[in-house]
Amino acid sequence: MTLYSDDDPTLQEHGRERIAPPRRVVIGWVAIGVAIVLALVLALVPAPFVIEQPGPVFNTLGTDEQVGAKPSGDAKELISISGKKTYPTSGSLDLLTVSVVGNPEQRPSWLEIAGAWFQPSKAVLPLETVFPPGTTTEQSNAENAALMVDSQQDAIAAALNQLGYTFPENVAVKQLIKDTPASSVLKVGDEITTVNGETITSIDALREAVKKNGTGKPAELGIVRDGAGSTVSITPIESQGQVVLGIGAGMDYTFPFDVKIQLNNVGGPSAGQMFALGIMDKLTPDTLTGGKRIAGTGTIDNAGEIGPIGGIRQKMYAARDTGDASYFLAPASNCDEVTGHIPSGLHVFAVKTLADSLKVLKAVRNGSSTSGLPTCPAR
Repeated sequence: MTLYSDDDPTLQEHGRERIAPPRRVVIGWVAIGVAIVLALVLALVPAPFVIEQPGPVFNTLGTDEQVGAKPSGDAKELISISGKKTYPTSGSLDLLTVSVVGNPEQRPSWLEIAGAWFQPSKAVLPLETVFPPGTTTEQSNAENAALMVDSQQDAIAAALNQLGYTFPENVAVKQLIKDTPASSVLKVGDEITTVNGETITSIDALREAVKKNGTGKPAELGIVRDGAGSTVSITPIESQGQVVLGIGAGMDYTFPFDVKIQLNNVGGPSAGQMFALGIMDKLTPDTLTGGKRIAGTGTIDNAGEIGPIGGIRQKMYAARDTGDASYFLAPASNCDEVTGHIPSGLHVFAVKTLADSLKVLKAVRNGSSTSGLPTCPAR
C-alpha cells in the first residue's frame, strides 16, 4: 500500500524523488508565521492605554534646568524673590514629575504596554483616566498649565502664611457652569467672603460651608463685586455626589513682595509643597535641608494643607534614581499607593501639612532620629 504515487509531481524534481516534510516541521513554520504576525500586531496596533513613567526632576533651590542635565548656559533661578532679603541655600529640595507616554492622537503600541507591565517604575492606565473622552492633548496641556499657575500662587501663599506674613487672600469666582444656580446670580471675578455668615478664606472652607448647607435650602453668600459688598441667595445642587454651587472657584492674592517661579513645560498642581518649601528656605537665614538632598510631592493650599497627587510610585523611583536623594515627603492621603511600593534606599514620610514637612526637615538636617515621624503604615 502506498500513500503517494511515483508520478505525483509534488514528490519529483528533475527525476528525483522528493520527501514530504514531517508534520512537526510544517507546524513549526506555521507557529513562526503566527508569532511574526502577532509581533507585528503588538508593535503596530495602538492600545487604549497610556504609560506613566518617572519624569524629569527639578531642584526648587536651583535653576529651571532638570537635575542631571547638561547645563545649557541660559538657566534661570527656578524661584526668584525681589523686594525682600533672601539667604543662601544648600542641598536640594527636589520636585518630581511624571511623563506620560501616549495621548488620544498617538497611543502606545501593545508591545510598549506589555513591556511597561513588567517594570515597577511604570504604570499602565486606561486612556480615558488621563484624557477624559472628548479631551484633546492640547486641551489637557492647557488645563495642566492653568493648574500649575494656580499651584504656584497657592504655594507662595502657604509659604508666606507659614512665615507669618499677612496679605489679602480672597476666594473668587473663576468660572461659571452653564445652567446651574450660580450662573444667573454670580459673575466671574466676584469675591465670596461668607457663606451663611461664616467667613470664607480658602477653597476648602467654601466647599465645607456649601456641603454643610446642603441642597434643600438656599445658601446666603456674602460677595464683593466691583468693590461693593452684597448678599445673594443660591440653592446648591448635587453633582457627581457632591453639593456644589456651579462655579469654578480660585484664590486671589496680593503678596507683599514679588515671588516668581520659573518652570516651563511642566503642568499640574503636584509641585505645590516643594515650591512652598523652596520659597521658605530662600526667605529664612538657616538652611532647611542641612545640605542634604530631599525630594517630595503634593498639592498645597494657602493654609498649608498638603493634598494627594497622581503617579506617586513613579515619583518615588524618580527620587531614588536621581542619585543621592534618600528622603521623600509624600502626602499622607497617598499612603495607600505608597505602602508596599517604596524603592529600596528611600525613606518616605507621610505629611498632611507644611508644618509636618518642616518637622521632617528639622530632624533630617540635625541628624536626629526620624523614628517618631509619621510614615505610611505597613501592610
